[in-house]
Amino acid sequence: MSDIIPTHLIETRIIQLRGQKVLLDQDLAELYGVTTKALNQAVKRNIGRFPPDFMFQLSPEEAQNLRSQFVTASLSSPTNSNHGAWGGRRSRPYAFTEHGVAMLSSVLNSERAIQVNIAIIRAFTRLRQFLATHQELAQKLEELESKYDDQFREVFEAIWALMEEKAEEDRPQRTMGFVKEKP
Repeated sequence: MSDIIPTHLIETRIIQLRGQKVLLDQDLAELYGVTTKALNQAVKRNIGRFPPDFMFQLSPEEAQNLRSQFVTASLSSPTNSNHGAWGGRRSRPYAFTEHGVAMLSSVLNSERAIQVNIAIIRAFTRLRQFLATHQELAQKLEELESKYDDQFREVFEAIWALMEEKAEEDRPQRTMGFVKEKP
């Protein structure tokens, strides 16, 4: 049961808000196999476990920006159990940091919640390792660049361009639309 959810599927749902990597309540609810309403009710019953650096509600501007970035037609379907009847979600989403996700396992006391939390923490760890590696490489290039004169400027500019392209390719992309799970 340790591979309940592949890490790369979680990585595609991690977004950056307010300078932090977070998962939204609706994505977490789907991963845990509960409704968004049930997840948020469990959190509200245990609100003392979720200080602002663990969880925060999106501002109206952030929620609107998020809606404009992602297709929301699927959210207004009456068959989507996380969002109720036609019209979609009426409240602003909550965002959970890595610490907030870790705290959710104590609030959602089930075997699935524990296994999903393990997978999510692994995804956050992989993302942090990737960013650290990229930052180390950038620092080494800066050091080399400062040691050599203008004859290597073009070489360094080409390397920087390649690094930026590679970082864009490696960044997890959130898939949109219907995704059929492999058997």
